[in-house]
Amino acid sequence: MGRKLKVPALAALLAAFGLVMSGCGFSLYNVPLPGGADLGNHPYQVTAQFQDVLDLVPQAAVKVNDVAVGKVESINLPPNGWIANVVMQVNGDVKLPANASAWLEQSSLLGEKYVSLVGPTDGSAAGTLSNNAVIPVERTNRNPEVEEVLGALSLLLNGGGIDQIHTIDLQLNDAFAGNEGAIRSELSGLTTFIANADAHKQDIANAIDGVNRLSGTLAARDQQIGATLDSVPAGLQILAQQRGELVTMLNALNNLSGVAVNTINQSKDDMVADFNALAPTLRQLAAAGAALPQSLQVLLTYPFTDAVTGDIRGDYLNAFATLTGDGSTVIPASASGSNISGSPLVSTDQGGN
Repeated sequence: MGRKLKVPALAALLAAFGLVMSGCGFSLYNVPLPGGADLGNHPYQVTAQFQDVLDLVPQAAVKVNDVAVGKVESINLPPNGWIANVVMQVNGDVKLPANASAWLEQSSLLGEKYVSLVGPTDGSAAGTLSNNAVIPVERTNRNPEVEEVLGALSLLLNGGGIDQIHTIDLQLNDAFAGNEGAIRSELSGLTTFIANADAHKQDIANAIDGVNRLSGTLAARDQQIGATLDSVPAGLQILAQQRGELVTMLNALNNLSGVAVNTINQSKDDMVADFNALAPTLRQLAAAGAALPQSLQVLLTYPFTDAVTGDIRGDYLNAFATLTGDGSTVIPASASGSNISGSPLVSTDQGGN
């Protein structure tokens, strides 16, 4: 009977305590967890921005290398925003780089959530994380939830990719069966092709650069190209209007070619005979050699030049004579000719003037 009386009394006491605390603005989230991190005498505040904080709660731990160095003070959502601000208190003795990252992790498979602060692992750490620093959303992330992993596994096992992988495996076995040699040859050819492409990668890059330059040239002349394309329909219309004349011209050319071929076929024997008859004359002209040009030079030169005096037999060259009325011949004394033997020219006048 004593126990039955104590339970209602304890419940009433707890209810009264809750009402009193709620009236004072008290929240259980403000009660520090037992065994929490030691913040020291001079903790500093850091705010991390998360796209999703899952079920992270205030007073959750803040760890560095799995060592608790602080706690989550508050979690709030700014007005008109979808990024959660997680305000943390970190022990002042903990030094972190200014470009540190924040990860939302879980202490165990079903354990509580906590925030892990980590520095860059690629050696790019710089500066020091100071009071009121903000870690942007680009440097925050979270690990997958157990529920998400189990949901993805359920989707995979229940009509997901397992059956499809099995089907693909069977089809590949059917396709490869008996075709091992051809597949090996194709793989060898592919290897050769890749090797050639790798050897000519500079040529390929140059070709791509050429195409890029061509594209730039075309882009710079787009107005001229547009004007040309706009004039094409008018030209096509003119060709369409003159299609009949073009067809008539082509038919006439076809007829002309037929007549020309017929004429050549019929006159072939006569032309061959004419060329055969002309052959002796051409052979004689070829045999004359340099004599023909020299003869033409003598024929067209009067008085004769000194170049041909050795081949001419006679008494006088370049002699000028004047016939008088009585039949006498007068040779002027100023004549420039001379006889072959070197005797002077003689001028005679047999009566009369």
